[in-house]
Amino acid sequence: MITLLKLKLAETLRAVAPLIVVVSILQITVVGASAAVFLQYLAGSVLVTAGLLLLLTGIDFGILPMGRYIGAKLAEKSSLSLLLVVVFALGFATTAAEPDVLVLASMVGEASQGELPSQPMVYVIAAGVGLFTVIGFLRVVLGFSMRWQLTAMYALTIALTFLAPSAVAPLAYDAGSVTTGVLAGPVVLAVALGVSSVIAGRSAVHDAFGLLGLASIGPILVILAIGWMTR
Repeated sequence: MITLLKLKLAETLRAVAPLIVVVSILQITVVGASAAVFLQYLAGSVLVTAGLLLLLTGIDFGILPMGRYIGAKLAEKSSLSLLLVVVFALGFATTAAEPDVLVLASMVGEASQGELPSQPMVYVIAAGVGLFTVIGFLRVVLGFSMRWQLTAMYALTIALTFLAPSAVAPLAYDAGSVTTGVLAGPVVLAVALGVSSVIAGRSAVHDAFGLLGLASIGPILVILAIGWMTR
């Protein structure tokens, strides 16, 4: 555990340090915020570093191994319906707890002055990820081509972009971009690796990857479709 914490501390510092350096340079050369504001920023940076350290350590220590175990056990059950229900639930739950999704939904609610409430927005995004994670796992189990699956979904996305109201499209694409973060990504990939490890004749690299790209299309399509149907 101590060794893992040390490794993750180095990763966390490499991720956070460039931001701290850039903002510090801006403070000295351009911004010139008060000492109180800058010290508050530094304190927040320390809290962010500590939070990321604990989060990344927790993911490697517990979430990834459990995800692989869940995927392997679900594949051993030989029940496609059970696998898909669990996969939808995991995709929905992890996306609904994704920090980036919560931030986006909060900002949308604030910018729209309550016309687009934040909590329903979170649920719509999470449902889109859950649905398209299910579609991705169907490919893992049935073995059809991810290339054609992605081509069809992106073609549909482009078509709906022109059909939906112009104000909806930017929100839809932002919703897709924030979904596969520190929670949803590791969980989906770990479960897929577990499933592919049990199904005979499958490659983990071929079957487990590409799911996040597909899952991120879900919220885009769902929001565009809602915009198109309610315009």
